[in-house]
Parts: sequence; C-alpha cells; structure tokens
Amino acid sequence: MNRDQLLKLGGQLDGVELVEYPDQWPVKGTRAERRAERVVALWFAIAGLAGLAFVVGLIWWPWQYQAPGQSGTFLYSLYTPVLGVTLGLTVLGLGVGILLYTKKFVPQELAVQQRHDGDGDGSAEIDKKTIVAHLEDAGARSTIARRSLIKRSVGFAGGTLGLGLVALPVASFIKDPWKDSNGPDSLWHTPWQKRFPGEVVYMRRNTGKPDEVVLLRPEDLDAGGLETVFPFRESDRSDPEALTSIFLRSDAPVMLIRLRPGDAERVVKRKGQEDFNFGEYYAYTKVCSHVGCPVSLYEQQTNRLLCPCHQSQFDVLHYCKPIFGPATRALAQLPITVNDEGYLVARHDFIEAVGPAFWERKQ
Repeated sequence: MNRDQLLKLGGQLDGVELVEYPDQWPVKGTRAERRAERVVALWFAIAGLAGLAFVVGLIWWPWQYQAPGQSGTFLYSLYTPVLGVTLGLTVLGLGVGILLYTKKFVPQELAVQQRHDGDGDGSAEIDKKTIVAHLEDAGARSTIARRSLIKRSVGFAGGTLGLGLVALPVASFIKDPWKDSNGPDSLWHTPWQKRFPGEVVYMRRNTGKPDEVVLLRPEDLDAGGLETVFPFRESDRSDPEALTSIFLRSDAPVMLIRLRPGDAERVVKRKGQEDFNFGEYYAYTKVCSHVGCPVSLYEQQTNRLLCPCHQSQFDVLHYCKPIFGPATRALAQLPITVNDEGYLVARHDFIEAVGPAFWERKQ
C-alpha cells in the first residue's frame, strides 16, 4: 500500500473522519506562495544573524570595566544590553518564523475521532505503519521538503542559537584564573592583599558615592552592629577608576562585626587564627562558602549570619562555622587591627580562598 492508502486505512482503523483537510496552496508556485516563503525565511535569517551577533558580542565586545568619564565607558555600558537584545532577537526570530510557517504552509485539518483505550495491548503492526504514513503525509503536506530556502534559513538560525548556547558557558574559560596565581585577581587572593610590604589597607565605608572616602574607626560601630566594608589604599585616593571598581569586586566586601561585650567572652576561635580579631571586632568575608552568594543577614540576638540564597547559617561566636544549610565550610576570616591613626585596617589578606570550592582547593 502506498502512503495515501495507508493514511486512509489508518484513519478508518482509528475511527477518524477528516472533515476538512485543505491544501494551503492548491496552485503551486504562485507569487503569493513565494512571497510567504520569503517572509518566513527572512525571520529565520534575522534569527541567525542575531545569534551570530550574540556570539561575537559575547566574546569580542569591550566588557572590561570603565569608570564614568573615561574612554570606552559608553561601549562598556552597552555590553549587557547588546547580549540581551541579540539573544532575544534570536529567540523572537525563530518563534515568529515557526509560527508563520505553521500558519502559511501546514494544513489546518479538522478531524473527528472516536475515543478508545486499545484494551491495554501494544500497537499492532498495521498501526505502526499507518502512524508512520500519517507523519510522512504531514511532512509532505507541509511542503517543507521542497522549500530549500526555509530549510537553509532555519538551519542557520538554529545553528547560531546552538552556537550561542555553547559559547555562553565556554566564554568563562577564556580568562585564565591561574595566569597570576599570586596576584589579587587569582582565586587564592583578594583585593585585601598588600601590594608591597608595609602598605596600609584601610576599611572603607560604602556611602553610595564612589569618590567619597570614609574610613572606619572602632567607635564608628555600635556593639552588636555589622557593616560591610571595602579595602582602601591612599595610593587610590586620586584614582576615580580604582575608587569605583573596588565596589564591583565580588571578593572585596567584608562584614565587620562588633560583638556585644557578653557575647565576645563566649567566642570560640579557629585554630591558627586566635589573633585575627581586634577585641570585640571580627571581620569575615561576605562571600558564602556554598555557591558564592552574599551573606548579608545578621541576627544580633543569636549571633548568626544567614545567607538568603540557600538558607545557610553561620555561628559568629564559633569562627563563623556553618550550623545549618548546604554550606560545609566556615567563612574566611580577615585579620584586622587598629593602626597608629586609630583606623581599622587589615593586617594582611585572607589565609584561605574565599567563596565556594574549586578543583584546586584542598579543604
């Protein structure tokens, strides 16, 4: 039996009556048909070009931070919008193209079928052949086989979208994290690392104004209080880019906590870090040891720090070790003191990597 015979037989076996099954283009090759085909192909081509632009923008568009007023600031500010617009246009083009093709070329059949459960048995061989015939007939009647322009354009669009989905995770490997393993941009160190022996790294308050420098003294924090602080060097005071970019570093923020006198007497310190605090003042990284979310909720009465992403809780009185949630490592502690000017400063960088685990990390 040929396809048409199998198609008719399959409908009879399944109790299906085709009320309407019109051919979308009964006269082949008309100007209207060719115009509809070009419109569909145009949308697929737009999707393909947008997907290609997404990949190019993701890899080659200027993404390095540029402070306001500097050369390249405008292009840097467009990085995220460029990615959003090109990826969105890719998905939009594919969606509109598929909808237009379905509307213009796929027959809008009207069928009535009697329901039956098949008595729980598997499909008979004749049913398998007729369903294949139905699928082949649907492909033939949609005319996709003879529309090479649409096939090439949808292949181009789908290919660039797939390339973008592959390039998105791969792009993170372009920057080598071990290029300078001893520098502040490596996984082992943070901006709290001293650039040269004897350098003073102050604790700076974020006032919302990048060019305003407010340094912290012990009396600036009430007992039981917490404030997020950032590193500051006198050499950066006249550098607008350095003053601004430090707030964009994910590993820079540190939680400065002043315990209440009664709580400070109950602190259990971590081995090897007994002198990292300054009296009632303790400093811990704000980066959660689970997946790097910002630990920002402080329960003063229970002395617990809470990560809002996955509900990990850390005991401040017990060197910020995790006591609830998925986190398994204590928050890294920053060694602090007060210098001769009376300002809170970092003695040196963290002695362990901050944030979540990575392959080279041993603990």
